[in-house]
Amino acid sequence: MEKVMSSERTQKMHPHKFTLWIAIGSITMMFAGFTSAYIVKSNQAGWEAVQVPKIFYLSTALIVASSISIFLAQKAMASREMARYRLLISVTAVLGLAFVATQFIGFSELWASKITFKDSVAGSFFYIITGVHALHVVGGIIALVVLFLRAYNTKTKFYSTAPVETAGLYWHFVDLLWIYLFAFFLLVS
Repeated sequence: MEKVMSSERTQKMHPHKFTLWIAIGSITMMFAGFTSAYIVKSNQAGWEAVQVPKIFYLSTALIVASSISIFLAQKAMASREMARYRLLISVTAVLGLAFVATQFIGFSELWASKITFKDSVAGSFFYIITGVHALHVVGGIIALVVLFLRAYNTKTKFYSTAPVETAGLYWHFVDLLWIYLFAFFLLVS
């Protein structure tokens, strides 16, 4: 009887993961709406599409690399290779922060070239869409920092893979969302 119950328990999705999947569905719909509105508005007279800053190519490479490193961190945690896990979660946090820094540089370049809320309708859309993505990245960075601090906490040992898997799922989603937005803005510009 215990084996059957144990087997049933392992097949259920962790409640945090389930909630995250619901949120991912909602967020995906929101960005589909944003990009659809961008396409509709871009057909109006006087619309000048935003040229994506070149540093966003580096941003994209950094967030893809961070997605790979958190995937490897998950595997290290699952196999209880804690030294490797600490290294990989640290690398992920650094890459995530580097992504934020390159995004800031890119937005500063756009602002300096007079693409502002006041001077450019396309710029306003661009800032709103990428700004909402940035808010989601901040949530991911907070999760990464918490995982980083927990990895180096010597007073309490954490061996549950659920927090790492949930944060990893969210980070992969943020990564894929950025790739979608980056490709979208490249194509429409």
